[in-house]
Amino acid sequence: MRRGIGIQAAQKQTQTQKQLQNVSEQLNTENINKIKEQLLVFKENLEIFATKHKKDIIKNPEFRKYFQDMCNMIGVDPLASNKGFWCQVLGVGDFYYTLGVQIIEICLKYRSSNGGLMEMDTLAEHLRKLRGKNSQEISCDDIECSISKLKVLGNGFNIIKVSGGKKLVQSVPCELNKDHTDIIILAQDNNASITQSLVISKLKWSGERINNVINFLLQESMIWVDEQSIETIYWFPSLWSNFSFE
Repeated sequence: MRRGIGIQAAQKQTQTQKQLQNVSEQLNTENINKIKEQLLVFKENLEIFATKHKKDIIKNPEFRKYFQDMCNMIGVDPLASNKGFWCQVLGVGDFYYTLGVQIIEICLKYRSSNGGLMEMDTLAEHLRKLRGKNSQEISCDDIECSISKLKVLGNGFNIIKVSGGKKLVQSVPCELNKDHTDIIILAQDNNASITQSLVISKLKWSGERINNVINFLLQESMIWVDEQSIETIYWFPSLWSNFSFE
């Protein structure tokens, strides 16, 4: 008799747990559906906003960055495809695709002289000259956005942050580690150059560690060697702010 009561209680407990699980799943489904509905409303409002402010998005780089941030907040990528609403209304897919092609063209043109590293501002200046005075205005945010899309081509394109808020665009398929970037940052603070004694003084590195980094950068053609001084100087042409524009 007691055993029968125990079985009955266990069955009741199992039934209760199933009911609670069903209620929980129902609540989760309802919450997910509500979130989907809200995101759909946000997307529709974003499309209305894009249509209303089309000219500002196309012509004003700052406004375009603001619009891109709003898209990212709700998981909408207007650059993901050249088809659909965003391309038809704004043409943003074509804009960033064209900008990406121009970035590749410029980086390839100067790779032999800068080793595949170029200051963001320098790249922007090259782009403005290539595109012409009457073309759509671009910003460094536009360049970064376009480069982020170029990463699908492999690890050739990357953005490196250096001191003073400056950024370098890397266009060679090599992986720069912290030692490489530390040397670049040091050179950026020292008129685009380093010496072994400077690295020892500032970074407290051993000669072997310095040579490993320098040899790698030489192999990738990212630095130039100047042996005309008492101590060998290693120059980073990518950090020359007065780099000539052809």
